[in-house]
Amino acid sequence: MMTMLAEAAKGLWKDEEGLGTLEMIMIIAVLIAVVLVFRTEIVKVVKDLISTAGSKSQEVFD
Repeated sequence: MMTMLAEAAKGLWKDEEGLGTLEMIMIIAVLIAVVLVFRTEIVKVVKDLISTAGSKSQEVFD
């Protein structure tokens, strides 16, 4: 009985089907967690970039 369980566990460990999907899901989950943790800083940087781009574009047209 134990050998059957050990063989089944080895078979599951070596089975790589669907591994790419799991990796993609893990990467997306980590990216979402990072965005949630640093949300305020990301919003601040984006607002600064937009205001800088707006002021620089005004300099071009003046």
